Amino acid sequence: MTTVTSWWFVRHAPVIGVEGKIYGSDDVECDVSDTASFKVLAGKLPSESVWMTSHLTRAKLTARSIAEAGLKTPDPVIEADLGEQDFGRWQGSSWQEMEDGDPEGYAKFWETPASSAPPGGESFADLIARTGAVMDRYTESHAGRDIVAVCHGGTIRAAIAHALRLSPEMGMSFSVGTLSMTRLEHVEGGLLRGQGGVWRIVGINQPSSPHEDGVIR
Repeated sequence: MTTVTSWWFVRHAPVIGVEGKIYGSDDVECDVSDTASFKVLAGKLPSESVWMTSHLTRAKLTARSIAEAGLKTPDPVIEADLGEQDFGRWQGSSWQEMEDGDPEGYAKFWETPASSAPPGGESFADLIARTGAVMDRYTESHAGRDIVAVCHGGTIRAAIAHALRLSPEMGMSFSVGTLSMTRLEHVEGGLLRGQGGVWRIVGINQPSSPHEDGVIR
């Protein structure tokens, strides 16, 4: 019998106080007042599962809010490698402030934005590597289980890129809304009798808002 390991990625609640800024891996606050969306997530996510969050407050608070909405969950594993991309010295700045403060570095970054690292930070390609390592490790150690990971938009894009073996540039093409759910499945032995990939996509950026048809599609 084929072993299928199901990953349920949830992006954190909307951040507050950093409008127009690149916050990256900064530990910023989030707004968890949307109780209706948390109830939708609590009704859709599997209860008998492994739970993990990144080390950042917005991910941990989002996971707690889902549990408080009615889903019985175990204490989540705190996995720092599911954190958002680190933009180094550019964090806390707007794109315009980045360009004004470091025009040469800014121009060089945009030559290859998916594989270039901001000063003191990491590239999106780096994010794919560390996210993929987490996925591979937990898929092996928890084969056949449901794994819920509450994390970040960049991390979820990186997870998709890892699963589909996409280039970093292609991986950045996905929209991942706050409180959305993305589902990936690892199929032991691979698809197409071993001739295809080992990951399949169940859904990407599925909304939790009851105002969007009231269901996660």
